[in-house]
Amino acid sequence: MLNVSDLPFIGITMGDPAGIGPEIIVEALNDPGIYMVCRPVVLGDHDILASTISNASGEASLNVISEPSEAKGIQGKIDLIAVSRLRGGSILPGKPSIEGGKAMVEYIFTAVKMTRERRLGAMVTCPISKIEMHRAGYPYEGHTELISHLTGTQDCVMMLAGERMRVALVTIHCPLKEVPAILNEDRVYKTITITARALREDFGFENPRLAVAALNPHAGESGLFGLEEERIIGPAVARARKKDFQLEGPLPADTLFYRAASGEFDAVVAMYHDQGLIPIKLLHFSDAVNVTLGLPIVRTSVDHGTAYDIAGTGRADASSLKAAIKMAAQIVKNRNIKGNPTSSPCQQTT
Repeated sequence: MLNVSDLPFIGITMGDPAGIGPEIIVEALNDPGIYMVCRPVVLGDHDILASTISNASGEASLNVISEPSEAKGIQGKIDLIAVSRLRGGSILPGKPSIEGGKAMVEYIFTAVKMTRERRLGAMVTCPISKIEMHRAGYPYEGHTELISHLTGTQDCVMMLAGERMRVALVTIHCPLKEVPAILNEDRVYKTITITARALREDFGFENPRLAVAALNPHAGESGLFGLEEERIIGPAVARARKKDFQLEGPLPADTLFYRAASGEFDAVVAMYHDQGLIPIKLLHFSDAVNVTLGLPIVRTSVDHGTAYDIAGTGRADASSLKAAIKMAAQIVKNRNIKGNPTSSPCQQTT
């Protein structure tokens, strides 16, 4: 029999209140499956969420609380910590503003603090606007960089995860022409080791199978198409193998992802953004989860943006948010089983 008191508190930040965050929260928390794995707590704005509920087809109400421990964890009663007090009518769907940008960052600050203090077991983030974050006075590249700063974490890895494929990235948001210059042996090595340890500790793979993608066509063809495989990626793989990780690589990306999708590997380490995200979004466009590996807290996120163009229309899909909440709860469970509930197993990379 399910004992609600044993379920972790999972904080869900509302994201940009002018985006689809409020809508997908209301839809996701109408799923009884969420309440089978956790007690969700929304960190957001009362009036925005109340208005979203009134426009939704389902029936729900707000239970305003001040601490996660007060959450009832009952479907139909959305537990809310009202972090912001936005002026009525000041935020319209699809119309981002500086006021909304400040609020969305405050949700993140609050969630990180509560998770670090173990008042929340994990945090799940709805989409934000990098532009509005900058306009609000926070010059970070995105969620991951802000959370890394708040937790004092230097080495983080972005992973996109679905049932059939998981992809971790060595480089993320940078021009393609800059990737070769950014790559170095230490960076590739740290990404491999952080990913491998997360697969063990967070995802429950006792002996994870990890593939490392090459940068160049045909894995460089013995230097004919590039030397990064011989000078950077290969030495990083060899170094990581000394940690007793099950690794293959560098492997040509054009065949590697077929092998991964067929179940041959538990995760792939990709060298750049589109190399990894194109195949995983082909398989998991609606239900992929963005997981930040290497943090001292558990953080998952949706794999999409604010979608201002459909905000307020009722067309937003909550599949990724549902998957992110369930994955966060599973990671908390796995860490508790391993006896490491408060800190990431992925910090030591040397």
